[in-house]
Amino acid sequence: MTDQSIDQIMRLAPVIPVIVIDRVEDAVPMAEALVAGGLTVLEVTLRTPAALDAITAMKAVKGAIVGAGTVLDPAMLTAAIHAGAEFIVSPGLTDNLGKAAVASGIPFLPGTANAGDIMRGMDLGLDRFKFFPAATSGGIPALKALAGPFGHARFCPTGGVSLATAPDWLALEAVLCVGGSWVVPSGPLDPARIETLASEAAALVS
Repeated sequence: MTDQSIDQIMRLAPVIPVIVIDRVEDAVPMAEALVAGGLTVLEVTLRTPAALDAITAMKAVKGAIVGAGTVLDPAMLTAAIHAGAEFIVSPGLTDNLGKAAVASGIPFLPGTANAGDIMRGMDLGLDRFKFFPAATSGGIPALKALAGPFGHARFCPTGGVSLATAPDWLALEAVLCVGGSWVVPSGPLDPARIETLASEAAALVS
């Protein structure tokens, strides 16, 4: 488990790649390409049977900080931690998951879409959140409005964010980074392409 806080992890790069991986053998070359391109924080979503093994494999890549995404409940949290995840990302926030994550001590980025979600997180002592799904939850105007009453909260908008729209999100004071699936396109693994996309993403300024 990393000694870094979720705040420190969010500040390491402007974009956190959101990874859906089907083949464990792709994990290391994918992570190497992302790190070479300048993206060191990697979110492997627990949406495929290969995900947990991929987390374990990617941790061997020098410079990579590997976390688990799409964590929905305490059982998935435990499985991700056992696989070596260094941080946890969830699409939403429930009391059960939130309490388990906080108790585990692992850096935790819960999903929020409205004021109630953020207040539930703050009740647990959290102030770093994923804003998800960003594009369909009101976009930039919604996050600007939410940032007003929650001045200390900082966000990672994810969902519908692209290379073209990421700079607009990153220009917001409340945004530390964005999550993006565009950096790792679906289809056969193409490390050279991933490294190029990662370099473009890493060049964005938060």
